[in-house]
Amino acid sequence: MLEYLWLLPLGFVAGVIGSMVGLGGGFVMVPVLTFFGFSSTLAASDSLFAAFSNSVASTVSYAKQKRISYSLGIKLALFAIPGTVLGAYISDDVSSQLFKLLFGAVLVSSGVYIYLRRKMEPREYNLSKQIVVLAVGASFFAGIISSLFGIGGGTVFVPLMVIAIGLSMKLAAPTSQFILMFVAASGMLVHSALGHPNYYEAGILSIGSFVGGLVGSRLSTRVDERKLRLFVIVVLGITAAKLIIDSLTSPS
Repeated sequence: MLEYLWLLPLGFVAGVIGSMVGLGGGFVMVPVLTFFGFSSTLAASDSLFAAFSNSVASTVSYAKQKRISYSLGIKLALFAIPGTVLGAYISDDVSSQLFKLLFGAVLVSSGVYIYLRRKMEPREYNLSKQIVVLAVGASFFAGIISSLFGIGGGTVFVPLMVIAIGLSMKLAAPTSQFILMFVAASGMLVHSALGHPNYYEAGILSIGSFVGGLVGSRLSTRVDERKLRLFVIVVLGITAAKLIIDSLTSPS
């Protein structure tokens, strides 16, 4: 069992970074797990446990800072939960090669989101019927990718809240972590019912991710965001390239 203790610092680092950028730590954990030979379904299901732990810690900290829009967060979470059920069910049918290719594309979109994050300007707060329809569809899609890939869906939720609904970035990233708490819990339950996770590995990742979430949410107002953004973009780019190359060169 000691051979899996390296999952503790992995969960911590992923928790710190994920909490600070509002994406959850799955975009760090899942690629690392797949590089070490974890199946795509196992990596995603284990990561969801850590994502839930991270989101709980981040939400507690952000709640004290009064940076969460609870009513909006609950609505978007409810829209996303059916997608998490579908994502968990289809994860068994996605090959390792396709998983790596699709996850590489998700990481590229995450990098684009982080690059454009400071340029996102909220409009006047708007929850018209058209925006609600957009929010339902976008949240459902975010639920699918969250459960399928073991990530938070922040690349969908944050731009949706800032650009479409008009929430400030200061509130959007913490609210995204609040949403993830429900989305990850739903995905965890379905993955568990399907027998996907390894609870020992998931537990170690969760401990590290919980502590990382506490640290990351407190550092979020102190760290130079430009340097953090550049570092994360570089890491995402390298990881995405590795995943895509592996998916195209590995035998079917």
